[in-house]
Amino acid sequence: MVIVVLFVASKLIHFKHAKHKIFILLMILLIAFLYFSFTTIVQSHSIDLKTASGVFSASKIYFSWLGNAFNNIKTVSGNVIKMDWIPKNVSLTGAVTSGSSSSSNDGW
Repeated sequence: MVIVVLFVASKLIHFKHAKHKIFILLMILLIAFLYFSFTTIVQSHSIDLKTASGVFSASKIYFSWLGNAFNNIKTVSGNVIKMDWIPKNVSLTGAVTSGSSSSSNDGW
């Protein structure tokens, strides 16, 4: 029991350092996502970033794309939350019961 407590305590102490590593990793992943998605948008629309109008056009298209991506994520997440994840007509043992039985065999 003492070994388990010491092990958990050592992991909690190391967790403080791990939080910084996780934060840095998430920031690197975010920057990489923003860079690669921006370059993909610029290349797919053949935008010249050497002119002011090109930079304005690229940023307009990119933020429009980014907004649509977040709206799609929001829609998908909302649909997942609305789904019925509890199976119907299943007993606690996992056996499927008949649809409209009057007995209390369904586990509820």
